[in-house]
Amino acid sequence: MEPPAAVTARETPYAFGPALRRRLARNLATLGPERVDDPALRRAATALVVAPFEDGGAGFFLTLRPTAMRRHGGQFALPGGRLDDGESVVAAALRELEEEIGLRLSADDVVGTLDDFPTRSGFAITPTVFWADDPPPLSPDPAEVAAVYRIPLAELDLPQVPTLGRGKGEHPLISLTLPTIGHPIFAPTAAVLYQFREVAMNGRPVRVAAFEQPVFAWS
Repeated sequence: MEPPAAVTARETPYAFGPALRRRLARNLATLGPERVDDPALRRAATALVVAPFEDGGAGFFLTLRPTAMRRHGGQFALPGGRLDDGESVVAAALRELEEEIGLRLSADDVVGTLDDFPTRSGFAITPTVFWADDPPPLSPDPAEVAAVYRIPLAELDLPQVPTLGRGKGEHPLISLTLPTIGHPIFAPTAAVLYQFREVAMNGRPVRVAAFEQPVFAWS
């Protein structure tokens, strides 16, 4: 008997459509996201946008920051940034999406939220998950984005994801190496993506705020 053919990431069951959106929303609502209440931390928002591939699978957008950026240059990140005065988390995420990659969505496209992640650089990041039925061609701002990658959701479910290592702090250092990228992605982005996988995609109640970040992300 011939061995079974290898199953690639795109062949796993993450078809883009209403059923997937309902599953993600239901799992996120069940979690009950935790919020960080620390006045010493500045508020920030990130956007995890679930969008279709040409083959009918679902993926999300990940950016690479230019190396010349004053803070966090050369790092992989979800679109996002700090909140303006009086701005809500969702409004900030929507604004950053349009400013960074030229994608305009609305509050109607919100699927749910994940836990706040306190960063070593002094922010409390609130990740919002959005749904983009038919996103137009993106137009990244070169001052903030060196490249945009569309990552299949199925890559987050590969057995080698995530990797836990020894960090400078007392907690494990989390990283993700996804085939589309081929380079490690570290916290906070890695922690957000891992929680999205565990909670939204698989319905497992996992918290990630304690995961450590690499020293180069501390400032």
